[in-house]
Amino acid sequence: MALKWGIASTGKIANDFVTALKSLSQKEHQVVAVAARSLDSSEEFAKNHKIPNAYEGYVNLATDPKVQVVYIGVLNPQHYDVAKLMLQHNKHVLVEKPLTLNEKQTRSLIELARNKKLFLMEAVWSRFFPVYKEVAKLIKNGIIGDVRFVSVTFGFPISDVPRVTQKNLGGSATLDIGVYILQFQQLIFRGLKPESIVAAGHLNNEKVDVTASAIFKYPDNKTAVVTCDATAEMPNEGLIVGTKGVIKIPKFWAPTSYKLNEEIKEFPLIENEGKFNYFNSAGLAYQAMEVRQKILEGKIESDIMPHEESIQLANWMDFVRSEIGADV
Repeated sequence: MALKWGIASTGKIANDFVTALKSLSQKEHQVVAVAARSLDSSEEFAKNHKIPNAYEGYVNLATDPKVQVVYIGVLNPQHYDVAKLMLQHNKHVLVEKPLTLNEKQTRSLIELARNKKLFLMEAVWSRFFPVYKEVAKLIKNGIIGDVRFVSVTFGFPISDVPRVTQKNLGGSATLDIGVYILQFQQLIFRGLKPESIVAAGHLNNEKVDVTASAIFKYPDNKTAVVTCDATAEMPNEGLIVGTKGVIKIPKFWAPTSYKLNEEIKEFPLIENEGKFNYFNSAGLAYQAMEVRQKILEGKIESDIMPHEESIQLANWMDFVRSEIGADV
């Protein structure tokens, strides 16, 4: 059965998501509609991607009976309202990270999805890459022993990008790229509750956080140190240290390899000859596969990126930004 997608947004990430879907069988995934605030924009997007229906405004997408699930790639401040609209009209939803701007909105959206018995997932696409699945197996099987330390950095000089630094656009290094570093250590120390968190960072003149760092102290001598930075290029590597070995994941947010001690394992991306805006965006297909599988199973969430972990991420992002001095 083909899952019929609607696309809310015609921005760069929406382009990459639709392009990534083209690597999958049309018997399993079909994009049947796109919507944007501007009809011209949606019609151009539809023409470029051969999508049969283009709409002005998101209500028209929400009421299209052919659409089963909606991918939401609008700006961060619109995530909550657009996702809520789709859920209210009985559409399953995949929302770009961050799911919403704060924990309150995140809890509200998840409650609505649960009440409506609809699938909802935060599009933390990293988790669906084969590298993540393989590393999770290594840790579960005790290959590197008991994990004691995790560090991860993520940063690019993107402080001139409005959606990252302008308050009215939901700007925040923590929300934009910090979600990746937080989810990484969350996954490695899955199920553990931090005993304490210490955070610091820097604000721009709009009181938007442009750098953020945090130290998570977990039980049993476990620690995570994470940093994101919108002003400079960082190593962009995940490091997992156990009592019997070390795993390094280069380009951890969209990885195609990992190093176990000194041995490198490669995992080529799913083949796709389309044109992408962002690094390794062909990998967006992996999360789409998960969405279809869970909807077919009648599930309302993914066990790889479950609701409770989206709530925890939102709570941490609220805390980190508050500690830095940003408005939350």
